[in-house]
Amino acid sequence: MYNTTEMYKRQVSVYTERVPNPNSMKFVMNFMLAKDETLLRDYPDVSTTADSPLAEALFGFDYVKRVFITKNFVTITKDEATDWDDILKELKVYIKEYIEDGGLVFEGQDDEDEPIIGAGADNDTATVRQIKEILEEYIRPAVEGDGGAIMFHSFDEQTGKVKVLLQGSCSGCPSSTVTLKAGIENMLTRMVPGVTEVIAEGV
Repeated sequence: MYNTTEMYKRQVSVYTERVPNPNSMKFVMNFMLAKDETLLRDYPDVSTTADSPLAEALFGFDYVKRVFITKNFVTITKDEATDWDDILKELKVYIKEYIEDGGLVFEGQDDEDEPIIGAGADNDTATVRQIKEILEEYIRPAVEGDGGAIMFHSFDEQTGKVKVLLQGSCSGCPSSTVTLKAGIENMLTRMVPGVTEVIAEGV
């Protein structure tokens, strides 16, 4: 269990960054939110928040429709009807006070940590290792900068199709499909022999 008891003894700073998805916003903290810096969690609804009291609490706001937490930021996706100008200050103050008061970000995370994209499995083929390396080096930082995450899912050697999982602000973002095809697919098909197409879940 990861407790923020030590964190709230110092000043917590929260600032926001806009991302390509107009319904999502990054809330960036001045410290890491998990002991494991590779940890990421995507919560599409409150029923999935068993391991994150912070995510569960954020769903207490009716306009919050998705919560993504990784490293030092939280990406919140709101509903279409609500304007950021009406809720931004409320959310910033809530997150800041929640953490300063010692609220938990995660609990019981140790057994369920997600692997980072670049983590290779012993049985990975040379092609899969190359795909993961490209995703980790060239694509993940850009996606993360936009408040989301990309995870390698699978590669079909027969068809050449790479399957990835897009999370956070990438879910439901109007520009995600364009980014996938114009950016990620172009790069992988150009740099990795045998890759013919990239498809994604979460878009």
